[in-house]
Amino acid sequence: MKINDLLRKDLMIMDLQATDKEAVIDEMISQLYKHDVINDVSTFKEGIMNREAQTSTGLGNGIAMPHSKNKAVVKPAVLFAKSTSGVDYDALDGQSVELFFMIAAPEGGNNLHLEVLASLSRKLIDDEVIESLKQSSTPEQVQALFEESEEETEVTAAQAEAGSKDKKFVIAVTACPTGIAHTYMAEDALKKKAAEMGVEIRVETNGTDGAKNVLTKEEIERADGVIIAADKKVDIARFNGKPVLQRPVSAGINKAEELITKASTGQAPILHAEASNESSSDEGNESAWQGIYKDLMNGVSHMLPFVVGGGILLAISFLFEAQLGPDSTLFTSFNTIGGSAFEFLIPILAGYIAYSIADRPGLLPGMAGGLIAVNSDAGFLGGLVAGFLAGYVMNLIKKALKNFPKSLEGLKAILLYPVLGLLLVGLLMFFLVGPFFAVINNGMINFLENLGTGNAVLLGAVLGGMMAVDMGGPVNKAAYAFSIGIFGDTGDGSLMAAVMVGGMIPPLAIAISTLVFKNKYTHIERQSGLTNFVLGASFITEGAIPFAAADPLRVIGSSILGAAIGGGLTQLWNVSIPAPHGGLFVIGIGENPLWFIAALLIGSFITAIILGLWKPKASQADANVKTEDLI
Repeated sequence: MKINDLLRKDLMIMDLQATDKEAVIDEMISQLYKHDVINDVSTFKEGIMNREAQTSTGLGNGIAMPHSKNKAVVKPAVLFAKSTSGVDYDALDGQSVELFFMIAAPEGGNNLHLEVLASLSRKLIDDEVIESLKQSSTPEQVQALFEESEEETEVTAAQAEAGSKDKKFVIAVTACPTGIAHTYMAEDALKKKAAEMGVEIRVETNGTDGAKNVLTKEEIERADGVIIAADKKVDIARFNGKPVLQRPVSAGINKAEELITKASTGQAPILHAEASNESSSDEGNESAWQGIYKDLMNGVSHMLPFVVGGGILLAISFLFEAQLGPDSTLFTSFNTIGGSAFEFLIPILAGYIAYSIADRPGLLPGMAGGLIAVNSDAGFLGGLVAGFLAGYVMNLIKKALKNFPKSLEGLKAILLYPVLGLLLVGLLMFFLVGPFFAVINNGMINFLENLGTGNAVLLGAVLGGMMAVDMGGPVNKAAYAFSIGIFGDTGDGSLMAAVMVGGMIPPLAIAISTLVFKNKYTHIERQSGLTNFVLGASFITEGAIPFAAADPLRVIGSSILGAAIGGGLTQLWNVSIPAPHGGLFVIGIGENPLWFIAALLIGSFITAIILGLWKPKASQADANVKTEDLI
């Protein structure tokens, strides 16, 4: 199927009048309805907006491709629209969008819209095509451009096939989390660069509708090297014994020549299936950090639903507590349910970090190590250690058992891996990691006790800052326990105000930052950030953990500064909260509640601004394997 079979001239809008995202969508949908492509505007728009809610279809480089497979579609079509001034479309690179392709596909039948979307993605990797589209002024020019582009692609493919026997042969796999645009952009970039370099290449794509152009056993055997340009797990065991480069999908788009050169000339590490989960990268520290970040994000992404679901239910429970009292059934039930989800946070984080490193054998020791971290007051930092520790220990166990007798091979996965992994990780966590963080915890408590209450502002700043150090971990707990102890002994809630503000600032600041600095966060991060308004208002610091785990230096560093300022201000303004929890839901029973809010807002905005200015743009994070950014 050719793009021009669906890219109709009568649908094109060469001068969009809309100036914001939803207005652009409405204008294009109106054009589809006017030309009988769809029969129900609201149903089709619902499908378009649902897709946008998942991840923005603003792909970057001035292009957006909103699309829906929808029962309101009468006949398939692609609408091209052009904005001369550009529109803020919430694109992944944070830039304005000038070129729009709205794809309408009917329900049922084949995945027509995905085929066209993949084909469009391949064409739009070409800067010349993009520039020509921006210069086009008539529908005829647009169609002619795609017709010429497709003819060149066919000629290039034919030339690449001819005389390939004497060429170097490279195989590749491309994949991104939702398997639409970047998957096919990487495929096309690799193919084009290989043709220029005189290298034969076969690319398997792992898209939304499954793997296409699946590599055969004969092709794998014949290949001089393998390129894995992917941000999700793909089957790499089949490449055992071959030189394999593993890179993010963005490298397939932006560094195609480098990847092909290394894969075709033997500069890639040999893959050993038993250690297939270890890094096969040769880019030194940069690639090592990419691997660590990818493992970390696997844990964070699996932990996030527990944070959001459990946190919001806890927040609702505090509202019931304030209105109905601590003995009400609504409070106790919601609090128990939300709290149950929170008990899984650290084990899930650790378990799926280990899973990313060592595959399924890492899950058990990772989750068990995370639970030991919780029980020993090691907090989420201890959970991070547990996850990486479990993953690397399991890989060492795999190496140690690689020469195990073939007749007993089945015992490894069902007996030896779980028993040895659990035992070794458990012992390390029990005797090393837990005690280490316990020492930190006790040291912090002693420091606070020796500091005393003579300098209230300094003490408030220290306590507030400590609440943001590990967000529920030992340092946070030390500050909270100290304040609870003072409150219990004296009934003075002034230090409770300091720790409450300090604990509320990290999630609130992240929520503010995701709104103010949109181009610094991915679409999924911005969605998650909004829930932190609720979590922060409820004094649930753990809402910031996924962000802190993903970017610890910037998030924790800026949070400590804002929380310390907020905590100090509560003491300067004689704020007191005679309640151990509840956030904004309990400030009405405290002293000087308006100054409490002022301290909270000042600290939150300071952290939000510092974090927003400090963070790189989302497109830069994408180059560092931030899989949430990719579509």
